[in-house]
Amino acid sequence: MKQKIKAGLFGVGLDTYWSQFEGLLGRLTGYRQEIARKMNELGAEVMDVGMVDNPEKAREAASFLKREEVEIVFLFISTYALSSTILPVAQRIGVPLVILNIQPVPAIDYAALNALKDRGKMTGEWLAHCQACSVPEFAAVFNRAGIRYEIVSGYLQEEYVWKEIKGWIDAARVKAGMSDNRMGILGHYYGGMLDVYTDTTLQSAVFGTHIEQLEMCELKAFRDAVTDAELAAKLREFNERFDVSPQCEPSELERAAGTAVALDKLIAAHRLGSLAYYYEGSAGNEYENMVTSVIAGNTLLTGNGIPVAGECEVKNVQAMKIMSLLGAGGSFSEFYAMDFNDDIVMLGHDGPAHFAIAEGRVQLVPVPVYHGKPGKGLSIQMSVRHGDVTLLSVCEGRDGLFLLVAEGASVAGPVLEIGNTNSRYRFSIGAREFINRWSKAGPSHHCAIGTGHVADAIDKLASLLGIPVVRIC
Repeated sequence: MKQKIKAGLFGVGLDTYWSQFEGLLGRLTGYRQEIARKMNELGAEVMDVGMVDNPEKAREAASFLKREEVEIVFLFISTYALSSTILPVAQRIGVPLVILNIQPVPAIDYAALNALKDRGKMTGEWLAHCQACSVPEFAAVFNRAGIRYEIVSGYLQEEYVWKEIKGWIDAARVKAGMSDNRMGILGHYYGGMLDVYTDTTLQSAVFGTHIEQLEMCELKAFRDAVTDAELAAKLREFNERFDVSPQCEPSELERAAGTAVALDKLIAAHRLGSLAYYYEGSAGNEYENMVTSVIAGNTLLTGNGIPVAGECEVKNVQAMKIMSLLGAGGSFSEFYAMDFNDDIVMLGHDGPAHFAIAEGRVQLVPVPVYHGKPGKGLSIQMSVRHGDVTLLSVCEGRDGLFLLVAEGASVAGPVLEIGNTNSRYRFSIGAREFINRWSKAGPSHHCAIGTGHVADAIDKLASLLGIPVVRIC
Protein backbone atom coordinates (compact mmCIF):
# COMPACT_ATOMS: atom_id res chain seq x y z
CA MET A 1 0.00 0.00 0.00
CA LYS A 2 1.29 3.43 -0.92
CA GLN A 3 1.79 5.58 2.17
CA LYS A 4 1.11 8.74 0.19
CA ILE A 5 -0.49 9.40 -3.16
CA LYS A 6 0.41 12.21 -5.51
CA ALA A 7 -2.44 14.72 -5.58
CA GLY A 8 -2.48 17.64 -7.97
CA LEU A 9 -3.71 21.02 -6.78
CA PHE A 10 -4.23 24.25 -8.64
CA GLY A 11 -6.07 27.45 -7.93
CA VAL A 12 -8.08 29.27 -10.55
CA GLY A 13 -8.89 32.96 -10.86
CA LEU A 14 -9.11 35.75 -13.42
CA ASP A 15 -5.83 37.50 -14.25
CA THR A 16 -7.68 40.77 -14.95
CA TYR A 17 -8.38 41.11 -11.23
CA TRP A 18 -4.78 41.27 -9.98
CA SER A 19 -4.03 44.77 -11.26
CA GLN A 20 -7.49 45.98 -10.28
CA PHE A 21 -7.51 44.82 -6.65
CA GLU A 22 -4.31 45.21 -4.67
CA GLY A 23 -3.40 42.28 -2.45
CA LEU A 24 -6.11 39.96 -3.79
CA LEU A 25 -3.74 37.54 -5.53
CA GLY A 26 -1.54 37.17 -2.44
CA ARG A 27 -4.55 36.56 -0.24
CA LEU A 28 -5.95 33.86 -2.53
CA THR A 29 -2.51 32.27 -2.83
CA GLY A 30 -2.41 32.00 0.96
CA TYR A 31 -5.71 30.13 0.99
CA ARG A 32 -4.43 27.62 -1.59
CA GLN A 33 -1.20 27.12 0.33
CA GLU A 34 -3.22 26.40 3.49
CA ILE A 35 -5.19 23.77 1.56
CA ALA A 36 -1.96 22.20 0.28
CA ARG A 37 -0.50 22.05 3.79
CA LYS A 38 -3.55 20.32 5.22
CA MET A 39 -3.77 17.88 2.31
CA ASN A 40 -0.17 16.87 2.99
CA GLU A 41 -1.14 16.16 6.60
CA LEU A 42 -3.99 13.96 5.35
CA GLY A 43 -1.67 11.66 3.42
CA ALA A 44 -1.22 13.33 0.05
CA GLU A 45 2.02 14.36 -1.60
CA VAL A 46 0.68 17.60 -3.07
CA MET A 47 1.83 18.75 -6.49
CA ASP A 48 0.82 22.44 -6.25
CA VAL A 49 0.72 24.04 -9.68
CA GLY A 50 -0.10 27.48 -8.33
CA MET A 51 -2.58 29.98 -9.74
CA VAL A 52 -3.98 29.16 -13.17
CA ASP A 53 -5.59 32.33 -14.45
CA ASN A 54 -5.45 32.08 -18.25
CA PRO A 55 -5.62 29.32 -20.91
CA GLU A 56 -1.84 29.31 -21.48
CA LYS A 57 -1.15 28.55 -17.83
CA ALA A 58 -3.86 25.90 -17.99
CA ARG A 59 -2.00 23.95 -20.67
CA GLU A 60 1.26 24.27 -18.73
CA ALA A 61 -0.47 23.03 -15.56
CA ALA A 62 -1.91 20.02 -17.37
CA SER A 63 1.50 19.07 -18.76
CA PHE A 64 3.07 19.34 -15.30
CA LEU A 65 0.38 17.21 -13.64
CA LYS A 66 0.68 14.53 -16.32
CA ARG A 67 4.48 14.41 -15.92
CA GLU A 68 4.10 14.00 -12.17
CA GLU A 69 1.61 11.13 -12.69
CA VAL A 70 -0.80 12.39 -10.08
CA GLU A 71 -3.62 10.06 -8.97
CA ILE A 72 -6.24 12.78 -8.38
CA VAL A 73 -6.50 16.52 -8.98
CA PHE A 74 -8.14 19.14 -6.78
CA LEU A 75 -9.28 22.35 -8.47
CA PHE A 76 -9.52 25.17 -5.91
CA ILE A 77 -11.82 28.00 -6.99
CA SER A 78 -9.93 30.96 -5.53
CA THR A 79 -12.36 33.47 -6.94
CA TYR A 80 -14.39 33.78 -10.11
CA ALA A 81 -12.57 32.24 -13.09
CA LEU A 82 -13.48 31.68 -16.71
CA SER A 83 -14.38 28.13 -17.71
CA SER A 84 -12.05 28.48 -20.70
CA THR A 85 -9.25 28.57 -18.12
CA ILE A 86 -10.03 25.21 -16.54
CA LEU A 87 -11.27 23.17 -19.48
CA PRO A 88 -7.78 22.53 -20.98
CA VAL A 89 -6.59 21.10 -17.65
CA ALA A 90 -9.63 18.88 -17.18
CA GLN A 91 -9.43 17.58 -20.76
CA ARG A 92 -5.78 16.58 -20.56
CA ILE A 93 -5.06 15.23 -17.09
CA GLY A 94 -6.96 11.95 -17.44
CA VAL A 95 -7.44 11.45 -13.68
CA PRO A 96 -10.36 12.12 -11.31
CA LEU A 97 -11.09 15.79 -10.67
CA VAL A 98 -12.56 17.31 -7.50
CA ILE A 99 -13.75 20.92 -7.49
CA LEU A 100 -13.07 22.70 -4.18
CA ASN A 101 -15.73 25.36 -3.68
CA ILE A 102 -14.17 26.51 -0.42
CA GLN A 103 -14.73 29.97 1.03
CA PRO A 104 -12.27 31.46 3.53
CA VAL A 105 -15.00 31.83 6.21
CA PRO A 106 -18.59 30.62 6.74
CA ALA A 107 -20.06 33.97 5.69
CA ILE A 108 -18.97 37.42 4.60
CA ASP A 109 -18.78 40.01 7.35
CA TYR A 110 -21.46 42.13 5.70
CA ALA A 111 -21.25 45.03 8.11
CA ALA A 112 -17.47 45.34 7.82
CA LEU A 113 -17.59 45.11 4.03
CA ASN A 114 -20.40 47.64 3.71
CA ALA A 115 -18.56 50.00 6.05
CA LEU A 116 -15.65 50.31 3.65
CA LYS A 117 -15.62 53.74 1.99
CA ASP A 118 -13.78 52.62 -1.14
CA ARG A 119 -16.11 50.62 -3.41
CA GLY A 120 -13.07 49.12 -5.14
CA LYS A 121 -11.93 47.67 -1.83
CA MET A 122 -15.48 46.49 -1.20
CA THR A 123 -15.47 44.62 -4.53
CA GLY A 124 -12.04 43.14 -3.83
CA GLU A 125 -13.27 41.88 -0.45
CA TRP A 126 -16.32 40.32 -2.11
CA LEU A 127 -14.15 38.64 -4.76
CA ALA A 128 -12.09 36.96 -2.01
CA HIS A 129 -15.33 35.18 -1.03
CA CYS A 130 -16.66 34.62 -4.56
CA GLN A 131 -15.85 30.93 -4.94
CA ALA A 132 -19.44 29.78 -5.56
CA CYS A 133 -19.81 31.98 -8.64
CA SER A 134 -17.86 29.60 -10.87
CA VAL A 135 -19.29 26.28 -9.67
CA PRO A 136 -22.32 26.14 -12.00
CA GLU A 137 -20.25 27.47 -14.92
CA PHE A 138 -17.58 24.79 -14.49
CA ALA A 139 -20.17 22.06 -13.97
CA ALA A 140 -22.09 23.07 -17.09
CA VAL A 141 -18.96 22.98 -19.24
CA PHE A 142 -17.75 19.67 -17.76
CA ASN A 143 -21.16 18.12 -18.34
CA ARG A 144 -21.19 19.18 -21.97
CA ALA A 145 -17.59 18.01 -22.43
CA GLY A 146 -18.25 14.61 -20.85
CA ILE A 147 -15.75 15.21 -18.03
CA ARG A 148 -16.42 13.46 -14.71
CA TYR A 149 -15.95 15.53 -11.56
CA GLU A 150 -17.02 15.89 -7.94
CA ILE A 151 -17.64 18.97 -5.79
CA VAL A 152 -16.77 19.81 -2.20
CA SER A 153 -18.52 22.96 -0.91
CA GLY A 154 -17.84 24.62 2.41
CA TYR A 155 -15.37 26.90 4.15
CA LEU A 156 -11.68 26.65 4.95
CA GLN A 157 -11.79 25.70 8.64
CA GLU A 158 -14.90 23.52 8.39
CA GLU A 159 -14.59 19.95 9.69
CA TYR A 160 -16.96 18.69 6.98
CA VAL A 161 -14.69 20.02 4.24
CA TRP A 162 -11.60 18.24 5.54
CA LYS A 163 -13.51 15.03 6.15
CA GLU A 164 -14.59 15.14 2.50
CA ILE A 165 -11.10 15.93 1.22
CA LYS A 166 -9.61 13.16 3.35
CA GLY A 167 -12.25 10.80 1.96
CA TRP A 168 -11.22 11.62 -1.60
CA ILE A 169 -7.53 11.22 -0.76
CA ASP A 170 -8.24 7.86 0.91
CA ALA A 171 -10.36 6.72 -2.03
CA ALA A 172 -7.64 7.69 -4.49
CA ARG A 173 -5.10 5.79 -2.38
CA VAL A 174 -7.30 2.69 -2.43
CA LYS A 175 -7.86 3.01 -6.17
CA ALA A 176 -4.09 3.20 -6.70
CA GLY A 177 -3.55 0.30 -4.31
CA MET A 178 -6.05 -1.88 -6.16
CA SER A 179 -4.39 -1.02 -9.48
CA ASP A 180 -0.96 -1.90 -8.09
CA ASN A 181 -2.21 -5.12 -6.49
CA ARG A 182 -1.25 -8.57 -7.73
CA MET A 183 -3.90 -11.16 -6.89
CA GLY A 184 -3.17 -14.86 -6.92
CA ILE A 185 -5.73 -17.54 -7.78
CA LEU A 186 -4.76 -20.94 -6.40
CA GLY A 187 -6.85 -23.94 -7.36
CA HIS A 188 -10.42 -23.42 -8.57
CA TYR A 189 -13.90 -22.31 -7.56
CA TYR A 190 -15.95 -24.31 -5.09
CA GLY A 191 -18.09 -26.25 -7.58
CA GLY A 192 -21.72 -25.22 -7.77
CA MET A 193 -21.43 -21.82 -6.08
CA LEU A 194 -22.70 -19.97 -9.12
CA ASP A 195 -22.88 -16.69 -7.19
CA VAL A 196 -19.12 -16.82 -6.56
CA TYR A 197 -18.06 -17.20 -10.20
CA THR A 198 -16.79 -14.00 -11.78
CA ASP A 199 -15.27 -12.51 -14.91
CA THR A 200 -11.62 -12.03 -13.94
CA THR A 201 -10.96 -9.94 -17.03
CA LEU A 202 -13.63 -7.54 -15.80
CA GLN A 203 -11.97 -7.44 -12.38
CA SER A 204 -8.71 -6.36 -14.02
CA ALA A 205 -10.47 -3.89 -16.29
CA VAL A 206 -12.32 -2.12 -13.47
CA PHE A 207 -9.78 -2.26 -10.64
CA GLY A 208 -6.52 -2.55 -12.61
CA THR A 209 -5.63 -5.64 -10.55
CA HIS A 210 -3.09 -8.04 -12.06
CA ILE A 211 -4.13 -11.67 -11.65
CA GLU A 212 -1.63 -14.52 -11.33
CA GLN A 213 -2.84 -18.08 -11.93
CA LEU A 214 -0.97 -20.29 -9.44
CA GLU A 215 -0.32 -24.02 -9.30
CA MET A 216 -0.70 -26.34 -6.32
CA CYS A 217 2.51 -28.12 -7.29
CA GLU A 218 4.46 -24.90 -6.73
CA LEU A 219 3.00 -24.58 -3.24
CA LYS A 220 3.93 -28.22 -2.60
CA ALA A 221 7.51 -27.60 -3.73
CA PHE A 222 7.78 -24.76 -1.22
CA ARG A 223 6.16 -26.98 1.42
CA ASP A 224 8.64 -29.81 0.80
CA ALA A 225 11.57 -27.41 1.21
CA VAL A 226 10.57 -26.00 4.62
CA THR A 227 13.46 -26.16 7.08
CA ASP A 228 13.33 -26.98 10.78
CA ALA A 229 14.32 -23.40 11.59
CA GLU A 230 11.49 -21.98 9.46
CA LEU A 231 9.03 -24.37 11.06
CA ALA A 232 10.11 -23.38 14.56
CA ALA A 233 9.85 -19.66 13.72
CA LYS A 234 6.32 -20.08 12.38
CA LEU A 235 5.24 -22.04 15.44
CA ARG A 236 6.51 -19.16 17.59
CA GLU A 237 4.46 -16.78 15.46
CA PHE A 238 1.37 -18.93 16.01
CA ASN A 239 1.85 -18.61 19.75
CA GLU A 240 2.44 -14.87 19.52
CA ARG A 241 -0.66 -14.17 17.43
CA PHE A 242 -3.07 -16.85 18.62
CA ASP A 243 -4.26 -18.50 21.80
CA VAL A 244 -3.33 -22.02 20.76
CA SER A 245 -5.77 -24.53 22.21
CA PRO A 246 -4.15 -27.35 24.20
CA GLN A 247 -6.39 -29.64 22.14
CA CYS A 248 -4.29 -28.89 19.04
CA GLU A 249 -2.11 -31.91 18.33
CA PRO A 250 1.59 -31.14 17.80
CA SER A 251 1.46 -32.89 14.42
CA GLU A 252 -1.42 -30.63 13.31
CA LEU A 253 0.41 -27.53 14.51
CA GLU A 254 3.51 -28.55 12.57
CA ARG A 255 1.43 -29.34 9.49
CA ALA A 256 -0.23 -25.91 9.61
CA ALA A 257 3.08 -24.16 10.32
CA GLY A 258 4.81 -25.85 7.40
CA THR A 259 2.01 -24.87 5.06
CA ALA A 260 2.10 -21.31 6.42
CA VAL A 261 5.81 -21.05 5.60
CA ALA A 262 5.11 -22.34 2.08
CA LEU A 263 2.31 -19.79 1.64
CA ASP A 264 4.65 -16.97 2.67
CA LYS A 265 7.13 -18.13 0.03
CA LEU A 266 4.43 -18.40 -2.63
CA ILE A 267 3.26 -14.87 -1.85
CA ALA A 268 6.84 -13.54 -2.00
CA ALA A 269 7.69 -15.38 -5.21
CA HIS A 270 4.80 -13.78 -7.08
CA ARG A 271 4.77 -10.46 -5.16
CA LEU A 272 1.11 -10.99 -4.30
CA GLY A 273 -1.05 -8.57 -2.37
CA SER A 274 -4.07 -10.89 -2.12
CA LEU A 275 -5.03 -14.50 -2.77
CA ALA A 276 -8.18 -16.49 -3.55
CA TYR A 277 -7.93 -20.27 -3.21
CA TYR A 278 -9.78 -23.58 -3.12
CA TYR A 279 -8.88 -27.18 -3.93
CA GLU A 280 -10.35 -30.65 -3.49
CA GLY A 281 -8.96 -33.33 -5.79
CA SER A 282 -9.22 -37.02 -5.02
CA ALA A 283 -9.48 -38.13 -1.40
CA GLY A 284 -6.18 -38.36 0.44
CA ASN A 285 -4.08 -36.71 -2.26
CA GLU A 286 -0.95 -34.73 -1.34
CA TYR A 287 -2.51 -31.38 -2.16
CA GLU A 288 -5.39 -32.11 0.22
CA ASN A 289 -2.82 -32.31 3.00
CA MET A 290 -1.87 -28.70 2.24
CA VAL A 291 -5.28 -27.21 1.59
CA THR A 292 -6.65 -28.59 4.87
CA SER A 293 -3.85 -26.85 6.77
CA VAL A 294 -3.95 -23.35 5.27
CA ILE A 295 -6.33 -21.48 7.58
CA ALA A 296 -3.79 -20.43 10.23
CA GLY A 297 -1.24 -19.23 7.68
CA ASN A 298 -3.86 -17.46 5.58
CA THR A 299 -5.17 -15.73 8.71
CA LEU A 300 -1.68 -14.40 9.42
CA LEU A 301 -1.40 -13.14 5.85
CA THR A 302 -4.82 -11.48 6.01
CA GLY A 303 -4.02 -9.71 9.28
CA ASN A 304 -0.76 -8.46 7.77
CA GLY A 305 -2.42 -6.74 4.81
CA ILE A 306 -2.46 -9.61 2.29
CA PRO A 307 -6.10 -10.71 2.37
CA VAL A 308 -6.93 -14.32 1.54
CA ALA A 309 -10.39 -15.61 0.64
CA GLY A 310 -11.40 -19.26 0.58
CA GLU A 311 -13.68 -21.03 -1.90
CA CYS A 312 -11.83 -19.09 -4.62
CA GLU A 313 -13.99 -16.06 -3.87
CA VAL A 314 -12.23 -13.58 -6.18
CA LYS A 315 -14.86 -10.86 -5.79
CA ASN A 316 -14.69 -11.08 -2.05
CA VAL A 317 -10.92 -10.92 -1.82
CA GLN A 318 -11.19 -7.70 -3.84
CA ALA A 319 -13.59 -6.38 -1.20
CA MET A 320 -11.22 -7.53 1.55
CA LYS A 321 -8.34 -5.72 -0.17
CA ILE A 322 -10.35 -2.51 -0.37
CA MET A 323 -11.10 -2.71 3.34
CA SER A 324 -7.47 -3.48 4.09
CA LEU A 325 -6.28 -0.48 2.08
CA LEU A 326 -8.73 1.69 4.02
CA GLY A 327 -7.16 0.44 7.25
CA ALA A 328 -10.46 -1.18 8.29
CA GLY A 329 -9.35 -4.82 8.19
CA GLY A 330 -11.61 -6.92 6.01
CA SER A 331 -12.46 -10.41 7.31
CA PHE A 332 -13.91 -13.21 5.15
CA SER A 333 -17.53 -13.79 6.18
CA GLU A 334 -20.87 -15.28 5.23
CA PHE A 335 -24.33 -15.25 6.80
CA TYR A 336 -24.61 -17.88 9.56
CA ALA A 337 -27.99 -17.31 11.18
CA MET A 338 -30.48 -14.72 12.41
CA ASP A 339 -31.57 -14.06 15.96
CA PHE A 340 -35.05 -12.55 15.85
CA ASN A 341 -35.19 -12.28 19.64
CA ASP A 342 -32.21 -9.91 19.68
CA ASP A 343 -32.82 -8.54 16.16
CA ILE A 344 -29.29 -9.34 14.97
CA VAL A 345 -27.65 -11.14 12.06
CA MET A 346 -24.81 -13.59 12.65
CA LEU A 347 -21.92 -13.79 10.20
CA GLY A 348 -18.75 -15.86 10.24
CA HIS A 349 -16.67 -18.39 8.30
CA ASP A 350 -14.35 -21.30 8.91
CA GLY A 351 -11.46 -19.10 7.85
CA PRO A 352 -9.30 -17.40 7.01
CA ALA A 353 -9.99 -14.48 9.34
CA HIS A 354 -8.47 -11.07 10.09
CA PHE A 355 -6.69 -11.42 13.43
CA ALA A 356 -6.01 -7.68 13.73
CA ILE A 357 -9.72 -6.80 14.10
CA ALA A 358 -10.62 -9.49 16.64
CA GLU A 359 -12.43 -8.92 19.91
CA GLY A 360 -9.72 -10.15 22.24
CA ARG A 361 -7.24 -12.87 21.35
CA VAL A 362 -7.82 -15.17 18.38
CA GLN A 363 -8.07 -18.86 19.21
CA LEU A 364 -6.43 -21.58 17.11
CA VAL A 365 -8.50 -24.72 17.59
CA PRO A 366 -8.86 -28.19 16.05
CA VAL A 367 -11.86 -28.92 13.81
CA PRO A 368 -12.75 -32.59 13.27
CA VAL A 369 -14.46 -31.87 9.94
CA TYR A 370 -14.54 -28.86 7.59
CA HIS A 371 -18.23 -28.59 6.76
CA GLY A 372 -18.78 -29.04 3.05
CA LYS A 373 -15.06 -29.56 2.39
CA PRO A 374 -12.70 -32.50 2.58
CA GLY A 375 -10.49 -33.29 5.55
CA LYS A 376 -9.95 -31.84 8.99
CA GLY A 377 -7.38 -29.58 10.62
CA LEU A 378 -6.93 -26.36 12.56
CA SER A 379 -9.19 -23.33 12.34
CA ILE A 380 -9.66 -19.88 13.78
CA GLN A 381 -12.25 -19.00 16.42
CA MET A 382 -12.88 -15.28 16.97
CA SER A 383 -15.42 -12.48 16.88
CA VAL A 384 -14.97 -9.14 15.16
CA ARG A 385 -14.21 -6.30 17.57
CA HIS A 386 -17.34 -4.82 19.12
CA GLY A 387 -18.30 -1.42 17.77
CA ASP A 388 -18.94 0.17 14.38
CA VAL A 389 -18.43 -2.07 11.33
CA THR A 390 -18.81 -1.86 7.58
CA LEU A 391 -19.82 -4.73 5.30
CA LEU A 392 -18.61 -4.66 1.70
CA SER A 393 -19.21 -6.88 -1.31
CA VAL A 394 -17.81 -6.53 -4.80
CA CYS A 395 -20.72 -7.69 -6.93
CA GLU A 396 -21.10 -8.70 -10.56
CA GLY A 397 -24.50 -7.98 -12.03
CA ARG A 398 -25.96 -8.09 -15.51
CA ASP A 399 -24.47 -4.68 -16.30
CA GLY A 400 -21.01 -5.19 -14.78
CA LEU A 401 -19.39 -4.66 -11.40
CA PHE A 402 -20.79 -2.65 -8.52
CA LEU A 403 -20.11 -2.23 -4.81
CA LEU A 404 -22.58 -3.14 -2.07
CA VAL A 405 -21.99 -1.57 1.34
CA ALA A 406 -23.70 -1.34 4.71
CA GLU A 407 -22.79 0.13 8.06
CA GLY A 408 -23.77 -1.49 11.33
CA ALA A 409 -22.31 -2.59 14.64
CA SER A 410 -20.67 -5.72 16.00
CA VAL A 411 -22.38 -6.37 19.32
CA ALA A 412 -21.74 -8.58 22.32
CA GLY A 413 -23.75 -11.72 22.96
CA PRO A 414 -23.66 -15.50 22.57
CA VAL A 415 -21.98 -16.89 19.46
CA LEU A 416 -21.30 -20.35 18.06
CA GLU A 417 -18.04 -21.81 19.36
CA ILE A 418 -17.53 -24.24 16.47
CA GLY A 419 -14.02 -23.32 15.45
CA ASN A 420 -15.13 -20.54 13.11
CA THR A 421 -15.19 -16.78 13.10
CA ASN A 422 -18.59 -15.76 14.43
CA SER A 423 -20.05 -12.35 15.27
CA ARG A 424 -23.38 -10.69 15.96
CA TYR A 425 -24.30 -7.63 13.90
CA ARG A 426 -27.01 -5.05 14.41
CA PHE A 427 -28.32 -2.71 11.71
CA SER A 428 -30.41 0.43 12.02
CA ILE A 429 -33.17 -0.98 9.80
CA GLY A 430 -33.41 -4.24 11.75
CA ALA A 431 -32.20 -7.73 10.91
CA ARG A 432 -35.21 -8.74 8.80
CA GLU A 433 -35.16 -5.69 6.55
CA PHE A 434 -31.38 -5.78 6.30
CA ILE A 435 -31.12 -9.38 5.07
CA ASN A 436 -33.92 -8.80 2.56
CA ARG A 437 -32.45 -5.63 1.09
CA TRP A 438 -28.85 -6.88 1.14
CA SER A 439 -29.79 -10.12 -0.61
CA LYS A 440 -31.96 -8.45 -3.27
CA ALA A 441 -29.01 -6.27 -4.27
CA GLY A 442 -27.48 -9.46 -5.71
CA PRO A 443 -24.13 -10.14 -3.98
CA SER A 444 -22.51 -13.52 -3.54
CA HIS A 445 -23.14 -15.07 -0.15
CA HIS A 446 -19.73 -13.88 1.09
CA CYS A 447 -18.78 -10.37 2.22
CA ALA A 448 -15.84 -8.54 3.78
CA ILE A 449 -16.29 -7.08 7.26
CA GLY A 450 -14.16 -4.22 8.53
CA THR A 451 -14.12 -2.09 11.64
CA GLY A 452 -15.36 1.50 11.66
CA HIS A 453 -17.83 3.23 9.39
CA VAL A 454 -16.11 3.73 6.04
CA ALA A 455 -19.05 3.72 3.61
CA ASP A 456 -18.42 7.35 2.63
CA ALA A 457 -14.90 6.48 1.45
CA ILE A 458 -16.29 3.47 -0.42
CA ASP A 459 -18.85 5.73 -2.12
CA LYS A 460 -16.00 7.93 -3.26
CA LEU A 461 -13.97 4.94 -4.47
CA ALA A 462 -16.92 3.82 -6.59
CA SER A 463 -17.10 7.31 -8.09
CA LEU A 464 -13.37 7.27 -8.94
CA LEU A 465 -13.75 3.82 -10.53
CA GLY A 466 -16.86 4.85 -12.44
CA ILE A 467 -18.99 2.01 -11.08
CA PRO A 468 -22.27 2.06 -9.13
CA VAL A 469 -22.53 1.63 -5.38
CA VAL A 470 -25.59 0.32 -3.52
CA ARG A 471 -25.79 1.39 0.11
CA ILE A 472 -27.97 -0.40 2.64
CA CYS A 473 -29.01 1.36 5.90
